[in-house]
Amino acid sequence: MGEARDVMDRLTEAVTHGDLTTVTELYAEDAVAFTPDEGELHGRDAIVEYWRTMTEAIPDATFTPLQQYEADDTAIDEGVFSGVNTGPIPLPDGETLPATGRKISIRGTDLATVKDGRITSYRLYFDQMLFLDQLGLLPQD
Repeated sequence: MGEARDVMDRLTEAVTHGDLTTVTELYAEDAVAFTPDEGELHGRDAIVEYWRTMTEAIPDATFTPLQQYEADDTAIDEGVFSGVNTGPIPLPDGETLPATGRKISIRGTDLATVKDGRITSYRLYFDQMLFLDQLGLLPQD
């Protein structure tokens, strides 16, 4: 196992256990992250804040890996992120959505590029519409 794989595994463990101290330690200060729901995030503080909102919204989260790869300085995971929405979800307009109490199970992929033991670039992909539907936030026909 290389450095990228080790760091990605530690990130997954930290996120699913709400360990934001470790999440902070794993990102470079000038890291950049790309997310489907919040767009491009610049800097460790913005990325840790993203993970804070996710861990508060779904504190019992689990990640079941389906495929795991490592190529040079990049680790790639495909898996299923699951849990129950028991915490508020901040919305882009500054409002907060109360917890829905609904279960979510979202298949996604993330890529982490690592240098000197820290993530410098992170990309996360998941189906936002499926996420919103599972939370009961899409109009029903």
